[in-house]
Formats: sequence, C-alpha cells, structure tokens
Amino acid sequence: MFNFNKINQEFIHQLQTICGNENVFTDTEKTKPYASDETERLVYMPEVVVKPGTPEEIASILKLCNTHLIPVTPRGAGTGLSGGALPIYGGVLLSMERFNKILEIDERNLQATVEPGVINQVFQETVAKQGLFYPPDPASKGSCMLGGNVAESSGGPRCVKYGTTKDYILNLEVVLPTGEIIKTGANTLKNSTGYNLTQLMVGSEGTLGVVTKIIVKLIPLPKHDLLMLVPFRSLDEACKAVSEVFRAGFIPSALELMERDALDWVSKYVESTVVKIADDIQAHLLIEVDGSDTDVLMKEMEQIAELVSKFDIDEILFADSAAQKQELWKLRRKINEAVTSNAISKEQDTVVPRAELPQLVKGVKDIGKKYNFRSVCYGHAGDGNLHIRFIKDEMSDELWHGDHIKKAIAELFTLCHQLNGTISGEHGIGLVQQSFMPIVFHEKALELQRQIKKTFDPNMILNPGKMFYGK
Repeated sequence: MFNFNKINQEFIHQLQTICGNENVFTDTEKTKPYASDETERLVYMPEVVVKPGTPEEIASILKLCNTHLIPVTPRGAGTGLSGGALPIYGGVLLSMERFNKILEIDERNLQATVEPGVINQVFQETVAKQGLFYPPDPASKGSCMLGGNVAESSGGPRCVKYGTTKDYILNLEVVLPTGEIIKTGANTLKNSTGYNLTQLMVGSEGTLGVVTKIIVKLIPLPKHDLLMLVPFRSLDEACKAVSEVFRAGFIPSALELMERDALDWVSKYVESTVVKIADDIQAHLLIEVDGSDTDVLMKEMEQIAELVSKFDIDEILFADSAAQKQELWKLRRKINEAVTSNAISKEQDTVVPRAELPQLVKGVKDIGKKYNFRSVCYGHAGDGNLHIRFIKDEMSDELWHGDHIKKAIAELFTLCHQLNGTISGEHGIGLVQQSFMPIVFHEKALELQRQIKKTFDPNMILNPGKMFYGK
C-alpha cells in the first residue's frame, strides 16, 4: 500500500541536528512507551522517537521525512481509544510533549492561546482561577493533551450543554506535511473568509497537519452546580427518560448513563461505597445542572426529579456536598479503566439522536445474544453518545479476533446508521474502525476525503494507514 523507506544512521544524525541529541531516541527502552496507546492491546514500535520544541523544528522534520519518504506519526499523551497515534509503519514518532505552555489567557476577549501538549485539566483549572471556563472534558482530562483533543474533536460529559472541542477552536497554527507553517483562520467569533480550514483540521486525527498553537474560546465559569443519581429498574426506561428531560425544556450540563455492571465494576475498582445498588436496579442516570443562581438550579433539579419519577425508579441520591459530587464523578470517569481491568473487551463509540437510545440499546442486547457476548453500556446519553463494551468472557481467541466479532460490530454500526447516527462520537476512526467507514459514507464521500488528504499530504507520510481503508 505504501512504499516507505527505512531509517538509517545518517537520517538519525539529521534529526539530531534539528532537535538536539537529547530529543532523539532509538533505544527500545525509550521508544517502547510510544508503541501503544489505550486501544485494546495493540503494539507498533517506532524506529525513532523525536521530541521537537518549536514549530520550525517540526517543519524541518517533516521536510526531511518528505524527502526520504519516511512515515511520521504525531502523538500527544497516548490516551486515544482508536489507535490514531500508533506508528503502524514504524518511521518517526513525533511526540508533542514539549509543547506544554499556556501562552496567553486573554480575559478581555475570552480567549486563550495554548500549545498542544497542555493537559486538558491543567488548562481548565488555570482558566477557572480567572473565572473562566473551557467546557470540553473527556474522561481522560487529567492526562490527555489539548492537541489530541483537537485531533479527535473530543467531547465529554458537559458537551451536552456546551458543545465539543470543535465549538471552542477559533484558530490553529499548523505545520503541513510538506513543511509549511500556516494559520487556518482568525481569532474571531465570526469568520466567513474562505473555506473553514480550522474545522477541517479539528477531528482530522493528525492526518492533515501537526498543530502547534491552539486559539480557544472561553466562557464565564458557572458559579454553582447540583448533581443527582437516579436508579432505574429498567435500562430501556433509563434511555427513554433521557429524551423526556430535554423535551420538557431542561438542558442539563451533564446527563450520563451507567448500566448496572459498569457502576458495580467501577465502585469495586475505586473502592467506593457512595452508591448502594439494589438487586433490581439495571441502570443509573447521573444528572447535573449548573448556573449562577442556586434557587433557580434547585427548582430545576426538583422539576427534573419529578419528571423522572414517573418511570420505575428507586430513591434518588442528591449529592449534598462537594466531596460527594466529586465521588460520583470519579465513578463515572473511571468506568473505562474499571471495565478494562475487569475483562477483555472492545469499546464502540456509538452515537445516535438521543430519542433513539432505547432502540440502540435494544439492538445492542439483541446483537449480543446473536453473537454470544455480553455488553456493558455507559456514556454521554444526553447527546446520544453511548460507549458500548463487548465483553470477551469465555469466547475463544479465534472468534474474538476474527470475523465473528467484526460481523457483530458491523451490525451495531449498521444499526447506528439506520437510526441516523454514526460510528464514532468522540474517539475517532484511527486504525481500528476504518474498515467500517463504508457503512456510513457513500464511496464518493470517502473519495473526496481521500483527495483532501492527498492535497495536504502528497507523499502520504503523515499518520499513514489511518481513517481510510484500503486506499
């Protein structure tokens, strides 16, 4: 498919000249941590790891790799779940970890300029000290980098009210695969000047360019929030309640679904006793509202509680302290780790219009029966983005790694498409989902995307083998 060259000692020397010997690594001990991410158990060794410190160094590296036809894989923190940062063709692993500065917080214009290696939570906490808010908050916010968030157009629990990463990116500085350094737009809230290159870069998974500066929009920090956990005796009713909340005119700042096994496993994983799960409870909704007036929020929360009480629920848990809120959010954010530690599994990042969640969950369970596997559902129900874990249990390795489970995934994604949804809400396509792209895209639409890739990257050196299958 690709005719890349292998790296020789002279090439290593040129990288060292660009970045310094101390930022170029070839020994296995130093390169092995960059051979995997959080995607199942995939390992692809890079030939060399390079840690540039300036956009100009990245430009020189990409020009060098273009000349010698060496593949380059950009990487942030390695928290991805689709294999987007795996160096599947070896070559150069371009680590962005030295780009870790918050360059400016512009309080007058509610903007900030940051480098891509800044940790999401560090940035959130920094702007919060100035009364400002950057809402996108992936579960891995304590370790994921903003550049990776841009690459995947990451979301998180609070995106149901505030939007995903794409809604907060005003402008980017990008090094193209051919070595030019460009700005994609302007630092303005409105921009009707030419094609929207900024939004084209957001979610492009490191295939079109390497982001070196990010200009983000900020909003005022909400002063208060309230949180409750609602236990349902039926998973189907929990899903139906999601749409009812919004149809009644409420817009929670978060509305998360946790199926019974997910909450049970994570409670044991983090050794939490905050939630007592009754034997007949099958799912929980974690509902948060935020704003500046506590009286308004209390009334809104009471109204939502009254609304969900028409379903078959148990006693609602209202978080009565900051510590209890933190504990409940810890449970939600640690589910992925807990499920991964508890069982071999494959996660699917499905998304459908929120009113179709009951059909999606029913379909998931039917597919599980057909292919003989368990599933655990959790995620951002408020915006229809459900993370579904297929659990291996006693399934043979042959079935788990072969066409058997791939057919099950294809059926799930076909169902998502039939429900007017798609196959990824926030994790991206990367390596592991690319073969399913024809389920949701007409071949002409795929070809247009391939042509865009070719225009930006004529030698196809930047993060090759990702997103598009077989071309």
